[in-house]
Amino acid sequence: DLEIEQHLRKVIGQHYPDHGVYGEEEGLSGSATHWLWVLDPIDGTKSFTTGKPTFGCLIALLYQCKPVLGIIDMPALDERWVGIQDQTTLYNGSPCKAAETHVLADATLNATTVDMFDPQEWQIFCQVNEAVRFRQFGADCYAYGLLALGYTDLVMEAGLGRFDYLALVPVIKGAGGCISDWEGEALPFDSTGQVLASANPTLHAQALRLIASAP
Repeated sequence: DLEIEQHLRKVIGQHYPDHGVYGEEEGLSGSATHWLWVLDPIDGTKSFTTGKPTFGCLIALLYQCKPVLGIIDMPALDERWVGIQDQTTLYNGSPCKAAETHVLADATLNATTVDMFDPQEWQIFCQVNEAVRFRQFGADCYAYGLLALGYTDLVMEAGLGRFDYLALVPVIKGAGGCISDWEGEALPFDSTGQVLASANPTLHAQALRLIASAP
């Protein structure tokens, strides 16, 4: 983690010396600026340490605290998503698009682990799970890349930090998907960590209504 983050900081400093950098390992550095890079050198540390290839590197660039560029890089799989505000997301250099699944009963639902939910959040997750086709666990940030490619339809997680979700926002939006907190609000720099990503606005609205109806 430290070596990767230090290398990223060096490269950013060479090309954008006036930008701030906020890394999961070494915190904030650089002068106050409108531009801030947010780095998660290894997202999915447990996967990395146990030999699973679904760990990734997440890089976000924020302008005035809003993500305008996001990168999901999967080094063990040689896959990379690049999302830029108001542009189509690229997967290994080619445009990609999320699925057109418009009914929850036809959708697939992903989360990294059951351990990320508190008891109330788990109850809400299970309510959504009962409405979908099936669920899967264990993909880490790779699940969001798969959503942008059209291979899965929903990712619902909790307990995420800003290093975990900021890079995902431009990637999902640029693929035609939606990403928000569980109340449908945009993910700010300081979020509660509850994240819902969906393949399209129709599916997102259905999932949000189901979440809101949970006891």
